[in-house]
Amino acid sequence: MYAAERHQLLAQRARRDGRVDVNDVAAELGVAPETIRRDLGVLERQGVVRRVYGGAVAVERLDFEPEVAQRDQTNAAEKDAIARAALDLVPDRGSILLDAGTTTSRLATLLPTDRDLTVITNSIPVASILATRPGVTLHILGGRVRGTTLAAVEAWTLHALDGLLVDVAFLGANGFSAEHGCTTPDMAESAVKAAVVAAARKRVLLADHSKYGTDQLSRFARLSEIDVLVTDSGIDAGAVAELEEAGPEVVLA
Repeated sequence: MYAAERHQLLAQRARRDGRVDVNDVAAELGVAPETIRRDLGVLERQGVVRRVYGGAVAVERLDFEPEVAQRDQTNAAEKDAIARAALDLVPDRGSILLDAGTTTSRLATLLPTDRDLTVITNSIPVASILATRPGVTLHILGGRVRGTTLAAVEAWTLHALDGLLVDVAFLGANGFSAEHGCTTPDMAESAVKAAVVAAARKRVLLADHSKYGTDQLSRFARLSEIDVLVTDSGIDAGAVAELEEAGPEVVLA
């Protein structure tokens, strides 16, 4: 088995079972435990797992959020594809709101320069991408900036959102499922995301397949409140049917 195949197997095992045991997998694959440790080191640098004694734990199962740079490396190709697919949902003119997140940041980099768009965001990375972009009138929401996600949150942010009605909001999430909706670990950020949902005529969730079923502490929207879910083809076909039954149109990038 090639290294890339082992990496894929280990990532899938970690997401399915929550953790990977070095000795068990080494025996199963017929390789040295040190080989599996090196593989897990690669996956940790990619933001897929966090190494622990005897193995590794899936990042999605931990009670912390990876920082922006670490999350940006996780499922990067899928996030790029999702951002490209989301471009079809950007209006020719009007207002959009870009939530904080690594996939929404990718969408920001792809926004065309030949449209008259008003863009509102609570994300410092998104704002830095669009600050000098032709064709974009940028408004950044104030508030306390969370170091983990570089997103503005709390009272100032919520107050500004309360007076808005944008054409399309593009949101990120740490987890989504038909049963529990759209979730995130931090309650302050969840409150802002819920306010974004309330401030938009059309709501689009951008989330790669690894977020499916990884329900987090705080729900900011039920799937019935989301109009379109853009995810990648790595998601199970049965899950797509379940998600569409819960409300949103599902677009596979």
